[in-house]
Amino acid sequence: MDSQIAKKTQSLTTAEDMRNQTKLVMQPYANWEEYLTPAPLSIAILGELVFISSNTDFSINKNPPKDGYKFIRYPESFRACLMQVCNSGWWAFNEAHKNMDQIRLYTMAVPDYMKMAVKILFQSSDEVVEAHLPKQLENIRVVADDCLELANSTEKRFTDVINIIQELLEACVNAEHFYGEELDEIKRKLEEANLRKQSSEEAAKRSEKAIKDMEKQLSEAQETYKNAMDSLPSGWEMIGMDLVDGISEGITTVINGMALIVSKSETQNVPAKNVSKSPEPEADCFDENKIYSKSAEILKCTEKIQVYVIDDKINWKDLYDQKHKTTKTKFQADQFKRIWKDLEKMPNCTAKEEAQNICTKGIVICEELAKYAPEQKCEEVKTNELIKLIRNLNESAHRFDSKSKSVTNSPALAPKPPMMYKEESKPGKVKVSQRASDNARFRIEVSRAQLDKTREMYGKGVENMEKNQKELTDILITMRSCEIKEIDFNTTIKMLVKGMDAMGRVKEQWEKMVRFFQMVSNIVKISLTKTLKDFVSTSEETQKLSYNAKLFSKDLLYNQAFQATNIANLVNMISTTYTEVSTKHIMDRVSSLGKLMVMDKEKPEFQFEVDQLRNACDGAQKAILVLVLKNKKEFEEKSFARLEKIDKELLAILPAAAPEEIKRIQAAVKSGFTEEDESAYT
Repeated sequence: MDSQIAKKTQSLTTAEDMRNQTKLVMQPYANWEEYLTPAPLSIAILGELVFISSNTDFSINKNPPKDGYKFIRYPESFRACLMQVCNSGWWAFNEAHKNMDQIRLYTMAVPDYMKMAVKILFQSSDEVVEAHLPKQLENIRVVADDCLELANSTEKRFTDVINIIQELLEACVNAEHFYGEELDEIKRKLEEANLRKQSSEEAAKRSEKAIKDMEKQLSEAQETYKNAMDSLPSGWEMIGMDLVDGISEGITTVINGMALIVSKSETQNVPAKNVSKSPEPEADCFDENKIYSKSAEILKCTEKIQVYVIDDKINWKDLYDQKHKTTKTKFQADQFKRIWKDLEKMPNCTAKEEAQNICTKGIVICEELAKYAPEQKCEEVKTNELIKLIRNLNESAHRFDSKSKSVTNSPALAPKPPMMYKEESKPGKVKVSQRASDNARFRIEVSRAQLDKTREMYGKGVENMEKNQKELTDILITMRSCEIKEIDFNTTIKMLVKGMDAMGRVKEQWEKMVRFFQMVSNIVKISLTKTLKDFVSTSEETQKLSYNAKLFSKDLLYNQAFQATNIANLVNMISTTYTEVSTKHIMDRVSSLGKLMVMDKEKPEFQFEVDQLRNACDGAQKAILVLVLKNKKEFEEKSFARLEKIDKELLAILPAAAPEEIKRIQAAVKSGFTEEDESAYT
């Protein structure tokens, strides 16, 4: 049964399955709609500004800054300033289209590099790996760096537009052309823009910190493996492989969690609340990501203790190793202590407190078992108490692992790295988990809860998008209902504010692209500089297990390259859709804007072109909304199909479980996916 479950799980977690799973769980956060919906609106607003600029002109240069204007070129002419905004916007959208198309072509090549990397890793010859793998990883890094440059270039274009609008608004405030509520509103919007800028800069700094932390964690993974294997008694291979499985899953969680944080709005990336009264620094989202990366190791340790509870009895015979005169759970106790110490270095937060509590309880249980194991007997009352503690410990670990999957968007069903799976599949090998069916059932429930949550969030995201679009469209309708002679200065200012908001949204999406490629590039650099170096320098002589340090290094290299490819694949999906929609619905509007800017505003053709642009932008918004709703339907169908496939292929082969056991698993999973819990950590 264990072998069958392992094979089914691996067949459900192929590279293609995991790429599609990443797209599904990340879609509410990295959804392409956010790149597209502000675009026609932004162009429409720029068009209205061109239209407005045909009205009377005046100077906004009454109270200029001491050092002069940084971005406005023509402060003596408000009309010229509006045209500068429009011209900058035109260049920004042109560059966005061109660069996104290049990103699409670049990222299309990444899966082929990954396939070649896997072929090389499966070679038994170390010389082949050392000679050829760096080239494939370097190819992925070059793609990431080139795409990073393209994303940075586009982000700068939109930043320029926002800077011009912002300085123009500040100039209008200083020129004292309006008073009262309008003045307060503009000042508030300018403060908001400054806060967004600060938030973005802080997020960039935290991303740099996270990359350094990730490199450190990968180094620690190597060290953890080495120390654990050196201390593992001979014949305990099954326990050692469980630990390796937990370390491997922890690395996946780190990278998935980082990708999720990067894909969220910059304004969401604020430090989490600290529930402790300690004066120590509060944990931010990246710190919590590191804490949650320990969930897999913690769960593996608790499951290995649970193995010795069978039918309300403790299997003392298997628990105690007569040859080495030690309790087998001593290894788990050592791991709990190590994890607890690792967590102690991290800033205080609810996640840290919960993880350390589980470790502390695990240590206490292991010490209690060690008291009675040598005699291989225990009073019934004490036995029942220990069994209850072990089961509660396992439930706590399940809850924490569910929260980890919820907060980091890591897959519940994750593939084993190739070298580990190959080793475990050899005839006569002891399987890693003696409770494979319970573990599989838990993973299925987590997958179900994760996809349910994703569907709900995606639905809410589409609703919010429709609401925001309606609000901004209403403003455009109000503007267009004004006759040109009725358009006053305050109305123009309101349009500028909305233009700044819309451009801000587009820029925010490009900031995500920048962070994505920074991640991919740095993951590969870590693979090349650290993990590959460890692979080359590792000696096999000291290894006690057939799954040795070189194979572990191969799996680390695979994990890192695979996650980098996953992120690149996600970006490819976004860039492909953006390019397609931009070609159909955006670039023609941008061209019309360019034409409008150079036309003689006194000629009747000008009004005709204005109307054409308005109608085209309205049509583009409607077309994009139709596409959004179509994609939402497809997204729901894919998520249901994924669950159905898991149920048919994996759940169907599991033995029947007691109703109370199923309820217990469902309750533990549900507690990890509640909004109340998530709000405390994100």
